[in-house]
Amino acid sequence: MTDAALAASVPALPLDDLHASLTDPVLDAMNFLNEVVARFPDALSFAPGRPREGDFQVADLTRYLQRYTDHLERELGWSPDRVRTQLFQYGRTNGIIHDLVARTLANDERIHVSAEAVVVTTGCQEAMLLTLRALFARPEDTLLVSSPCYVGVTGAARLLDIAVRPVPEGPDGPDPDAVLTAVRRTRAAGKRPRALYVVPDFANPSGASMSGPARERLLEIAEAEDLLILEDDPYGFFVRTGSPRPTLKALDRGRRVVHLGSFAKTALPGARVGYVVADQEVSGPGGRRTLLADELSKIKSMTTVNTSAVSQAVVGGLLLESGCRLRTANARSIAAYRTNLDTLLTELDWCLPAERRRALGVRWNEPDGGFFLVLDVPFEADGKALEHSARNFGVLWTPMSDFYLDGGGRHQLRLSCSALTPRQIVEGVRRLAAFIEDRSRGTAA
Repeated sequence: MTDAALAASVPALPLDDLHASLTDPVLDAMNFLNEVVARFPDALSFAPGRPREGDFQVADLTRYLQRYTDHLERELGWSPDRVRTQLFQYGRTNGIIHDLVARTLANDERIHVSAEAVVVTTGCQEAMLLTLRALFARPEDTLLVSSPCYVGVTGAARLLDIAVRPVPEGPDGPDPDAVLTAVRRTRAAGKRPRALYVVPDFANPSGASMSGPARERLLEIAEAEDLLILEDDPYGFFVRTGSPRPTLKALDRGRRVVHLGSFAKTALPGARVGYVVADQEVSGPGGRRTLLADELSKIKSMTTVNTSAVSQAVVGGLLLESGCRLRTANARSIAAYRTNLDTLLTELDWCLPAERRRALGVRWNEPDGGFFLVLDVPFEADGKALEHSARNFGVLWTPMSDFYLDGGGRHQLRLSCSALTPRQIVEGVRRLAAFIEDRSRGTAA
């Protein structure tokens, strides 16, 4: 019997017998985008939100690792044997650089928490999974998400069978009053609004940011309504106009905010090191009290066990080298991303001037920073349109419909300018404008 015949004779696993999330389009979104990117390697891509690579040097990895080991031996007085164990063996579940992360957050964000409140994770995605698994205990527990929303958190909720309710986002991010309305409607439906997921600065995918008063108002609502806030802040450093705004966690006086973070955008994406700040107290039997971070550690011990010690050591060395001040260390990247976003906005205006975009029905927002903006177009910006754009015009983007839970975004596309050079952005916008003109004519016909 041939291999093909043998394979055909073996019964397949029915998809209906697998977890329902595997049929959810959200879980297909990233795979589809990666597949299109792989099939059109010469296309200029506004699709990925990955950081630029211009300043990465392979030799830096060795230097950062040495800086961390020097810290252990010379500053902490560890023996070579203890250092070897730290790097080569399974480590502390909550992480081995939690103290450096806490110090960096204090310097950069004015987030003052004990090192014991920090759990170092395998990327921010694990931080989301651990937090959702710990907080959502009852069938009626519901996650509110700013909509449009990053697919990583909605996908994680789907995997964990957590109900999600979208909160419409405005031009300045989630409207606190809309959050309050969603909280009350969720309760009226017999559900418990457990937490709100939000990216307050330059959100993925919209690029929207919350004002200072809106942040204060959101915290007031969270306190009054017994709502937790899951704050994800990967882009806050990268300001284009104005000054950095305080994180929700820095403003948090009632321990309502669980702060999710990552070094993917600000340090080394390949290290896959993230963290969660969970300083909330948990009361147990007999009056016993722990930190939420300790409870997250229990879950982590049954998933990834611990975060790679080598990856943590490299990131730890980078933090030490920067004096635990990543804002200063990111000065070149901040300037580069500012230039990229300025270039993208300028070229869109040049290639699609006001009179022409009015005629076409095209418009876009102008974020104050970050990696992303959203373009409204008169045609359906779906997978078929993306493939046409890649094949015939050599330019890639991301359909916005992937980021909505309620059927929105069908005539929108997301542009990310983080991984391109200014010259590539200029050429990419020229190709994009030609695609939009072509597709708009086809729609009108």
